Amino acid sequence: MPQMNRDQRNAAWQAANQWRARAAQTQPTGLAGSLKLLFTWLAFGALMIVGVVLGLFFLLIGWAMMPFVRHKMKKRMEQMRAQQAQDIGGGYSNGSTSAPNRPGHQDVLEGSYEVKDER
Repeated sequence: MPQMNRDQRNAAWQAANQWRARAAQTQPTGLAGSLKLLFTWLAFGALMIVGVVLGLFFLLIGWAMMPFVRHKMKKRMEQMRAQQAQDIGGGYSNGSTSAPNRPGHQDVLEGSYEVKDER
């Protein structure tokens, strides 16, 4: 631990003493202060209970929605797989599914293309 000089220790000590004095002044005194403190704790406890109840409510809503979201995601994945399979094996431009290595055969994977005459 680095050595603190005497002024730094005194400054920290003075700040701690000031904080302790302020904390002692703010403590409730008498019946009014005690009631104020009691109502503050009751309000804090009520807000905590409301927060926990709301949190559990939203948690249950999320759990209840999980099957629907899963079903929707499953349908979307099936659509994407079907689209990808259609893009990959969607047939040839002339409608023929014969050997792709024959001369003059053109294989179009994506997009819309047009073959122009070589005149």
